Amino acid sequence: MEHFQNDDLEYVVDDYYDVDDFEHDDPFAEPEPQRDTAEFDSDFEDDFESSKPQTDTSAVEARNGKDIQGIPWERLNFTRDKYREARLRQYMNYENLSGSRKELEKECLHVEKGKAFYDFQFNTRLVKSTIVHFQLRNLVWATSKHDVYLMQNYSVMHWSSLLHKGKEVLNVAKPIIPSLKRPGLLSQQLSRVQISTMAVKENLLVAGGSQGELICKYLNQPRVAFCTELTTDDNAITNAVDVYRNPSGAMRVMAANNDAQVRIFDAETFASLNRFSFDWSVNNTSVSPDSKLLAVLGDSVECLIADAQSGKVTSNLKGHLDYSFASAWHPDGQILATGNQDTTCRLWDIRNLSKSLAILKGIMGAIRAVKFTSDGRFLVMAEPADFVHIFDTKSGYVNYQEIDIFGEIAGISFSPDTESLFVGVADRTYGSLLEFNRRRYNQHLDYIL
Repeated sequence: MEHFQNDDLEYVVDDYYDVDDFEHDDPFAEPEPQRDTAEFDSDFEDDFESSKPQTDTSAVEARNGKDIQGIPWERLNFTRDKYREARLRQYMNYENLSGSRKELEKECLHVEKGKAFYDFQFNTRLVKSTIVHFQLRNLVWATSKHDVYLMQNYSVMHWSSLLHKGKEVLNVAKPIIPSLKRPGLLSQQLSRVQISTMAVKENLLVAGGSQGELICKYLNQPRVAFCTELTTDDNAITNAVDVYRNPSGAMRVMAANNDAQVRIFDAETFASLNRFSFDWSVNNTSVSPDSKLLAVLGDSVECLIADAQSGKVTSNLKGHLDYSFASAWHPDGQILATGNQDTTCRLWDIRNLSKSLAILKGIMGAIRAVKFTSDGRFLVMAEPADFVHIFDTKSGYVNYQEIDIFGEIAGISFSPDTESLFVGVADRTYGSLLEFNRRRYNQHLDYIL
């Protein structure tokens, strides 16, 4: 991941709009890195902040005409359509293209918009997603259709979509003292961690920090089990973390850092097991369903496939024009999706990696997050702001649904049973968690199958 001094970063994420068009200060700016709370400037005046009982929006209210994010368009000086036009026209995607965008767009798959695979179900502003770095958006994780974990400033929050209640799971502003202390274990006390990435799987919460921190906490235990600084490099941000099982079934924790290292830990003892080195900062890693292959993406136009046990590179994936920040494996293990700053997601057939299988195009910006449903039926990809795309894999990714919202997207996550899709929105006023439920056209048949 690219590293900027504050002045440079402010230039990169400068305002995207002429504020005079909307009579508002600083619309939907990217987060400023020097802010401890990583709050976001809103596109809409704080005077329109709803009182607490009105912060949520239900599916019934949305069907009756209420904006799903609770934005009172009727009270603003511009319509939703006018605002969308201006945002599309003025949004500035951060990029370092190594080739022609026109040529790239010619290669992109022609898709059919207008499908409805997931319906809006609920939006809450009782919990508010936040992010700390404009390139890292992996901060929402669903462990069931009723349990979602997200970052809110210095807290990891749990949201129950069943009870409509939020609860703090981990506070990283306070000193973090690990419960697991053993000779030779590099666990240490941390405090005031800015969480840049996270993963929640199999009762284990793993979070990475902007200064190279790694934090591991079992959800059924009150204290953090393990935490450490992975590196003391100046540009040491932990870009990605993951929890997976190796071929023998043992649970592992993987962390990818800006120091070009990928580190593997035992998820029970948190002993360091392995370390793989690469030629560039590693922004994202993902392990194949059979745990044999490792996708490695970072500050390179190439993506790598490596042996998950040894770290040895076996394939180079060529085609992207910029740096990559997201990847996901289809559950059958044959397709890998990679999200890139060139505003595309490429699909790769693991049986023939000489050329990408298909190229899916975003609308406004980089593809910062990609996920498959556990049944492999859908692929979701998220841009930095405003747009989430859901593709039907059975149609060859041609049929897709577009979710059109306003705000920085902090993360996306399908529930393991595929029934729900959660989208975290980061904004000072309209920061929220959106829930969409899978549409079942023949729901009565589900009981027969």
